[in-house]
Amino acid sequence: MKKILMLFLVTLSLMAGENMSIYEFEVKDIDGKMVKLEKYKGRVMLIVNVASHCGYTGQYAGLETLHERYSDKGLSILGFPCNQFLSQEPGTEEEIKNFCSSSYGVKFDMFSKLDVNGVSAHPLYRFLKKHAGGVMGLDLIKWNFTKFLIDQDGNVLQRYAPATTPESIEEDIKKLLK
Repeated sequence: MKKILMLFLVTLSLMAGENMSIYEFEVKDIDGKMVKLEKYKGRVMLIVNVASHCGYTGQYAGLETLHERYSDKGLSILGFPCNQFLSQEPGTEEEIKNFCSSSYGVKFDMFSKLDVNGVSAHPLYRFLKKHAGGVMGLDLIKWNFTKFLIDQDGNVLQRYAPATTPESIEEDIKKLLK
């Protein structure tokens, strides 16, 4: 009975978010402050679930390079630590922030840890998955460093696999910034 109720509540929350805009979501930044995504209205966003102990962690460097090249032209990169994949993000927000800063010089916006899959998935990630499904129409996030590209109007345009490097999507970003 408890499982049925949980599924019902998840279904209701997904249905409630069907007509939502990405700008209606609120998330907690890495310092614990609430941030309305409305802050990014008119900007291209690249939203990425990240982890400090992942085979793709080196992608922080590419994400930071994109931030440095295009943030003043209208790109915002949003990093969301996630510990759902083999506990590859076990640290506290402070430890994550220090790691990103000292290891990769990260200056793009980082947020508090969240879940991207399952009943505890953050509503933002439910929204992203609904608007950009994965392989074979499945919405499941397969691993850390899955990337979502959102245009200046808040439309979720593209979902990129974890192995897709930030450098390989630079052209897609440049097209949106023109």
